[in-house]
Amino acid sequence: MNRLPALLTALALLLAGCADARSGTLGPAPGAAAPGTASAPVTAPTALPGTPTGGTPGPSATRSTAPVTPPRAGTPSPAGTGSVTVQLWFARAGVVVPTRRTRPTTVATSRLALAELAAGPTSAEAAAGLATLVPAGVEMVRIAEGTATVAPPESFADTDARTLRLRRAQVVWTLTQFPTVRRVAFAGSGVVLARTDLADLLAPIVVTEPAIGQRVAGPVTVAGTADVYEATVSIRILDGSGRVVGTGFTTATCGSGCRGDYRGGVAYRLATAGPGTVEVYEVSPRDGSRTHVVAVPVLLAATA
Repeated sequence: MNRLPALLTALALLLAGCADARSGTLGPAPGAAAPGTASAPVTAPTALPGTPTGGTPGPSATRSTAPVTPPRAGTPSPAGTGSVTVQLWFARAGVVVPTRRTRPTTVATSRLALAELAAGPTSAEAAAGLATLVPAGVEMVRIAEGTATVAPPESFADTDARTLRLRRAQVVWTLTQFPTVRRVAFAGSGVVLARTDLADLLAPIVVTEPAIGQRVAGPVTVAGTADVYEATVSIRILDGSGRVVGTGFTTATCGSGCRGDYRGGVAYRLATAGPGTVEVYEVSPRDGSRTHVVAVPVLLAATA
């Protein structure tokens, strides 16, 4: 009978030695890549130059099946950098579109995001058509039970209904990037809005990565959301002269009447580093033309 505890102990040690070596904590999620840095490689098939530049993707345009795991904005960058990256939503052609800012670390990231909205786009973003409708003076009051309450200045509502809705959308889409915020209440107006209330202010294709002006290296990570035909999102990379140096496509998690996430990698070949453009678009099922094109100006690293 005295041998029973010893046998049980030996059995426990044996089982522990057979445990899955992949188990354990994954640690904190990294912050979003800062503008001016190369995008992280994607472990997914990529397309090489020489594939069709329009119409239905040809046999060389490789489909990416990488899981959609975009980094969370508004979280600190890796230890030691002392910076935080936040996502900002600006207005362009009647819709809201995202970009990013990396700033010194602060505990008040929501206040930082509101200040950056009021400061407006960079020169590169303005050249790409981005603008802000949010005036200075929008103050964060509190965040409680998933609702961020903001106090806008009196001039906030002094505009037409369409502009006011876009203005509110900028604030809502920016603040709801944070995990503690699901909706935004605008003090003094009785208006409470979530992202679902403003989904119609998104373009058919939204690109969250890369950001305007970002320095990228191949394979270029391209991510965002889309509501396109058969969920197929096409991508091409152009050099500074407009020459196509890389093409590919990926598939959103939903399409043809619903919005889904997409994420893929596209390789390119370029002898000399310089400006370029990442184009994300839908191929028209009617005539094969490129539609809903989103052009993101970037800085392309030279490839070997």
